[in-house]
Amino acid sequence: MITAGNILRHELIGLPVEVVQASNPAQQGIAGRLIDETRNMVVIETSRGTKKIEKAHATFRLTVPDGTVVDVSGSALVSQPEKRLSKVSKTVSKTASQTKKRF
Repeated sequence: MITAGNILRHELIGLPVEVVQASNPAQQGIAGRLIDETRNMVVIETSRGTKKIEKAHATFRLTVPDGTVVDVSGSALVSQPEKRLSKVSKTVSKTASQTKKRF
């Protein structure tokens, strides 16, 4: 289940999304449903067609299925989705193993 704490480890396609900050002011406020994701871009389906937003220069507000709203920096999303999922898992595992070593 997608939650605010594990959103980077899940598929984002299909979630409602809004661009809350972007280097291009014309992209701020674009809202709709995330329909595709590449290494550097997200594609949002809006009432006025599809819009491509560069991940690295934007902050996205995603609504998870339970209704929780989460702001995610696009720089945290930059990579191929399948690689991001494994990278986050490795980081979480590494952090957990480091925590065990400290105690």
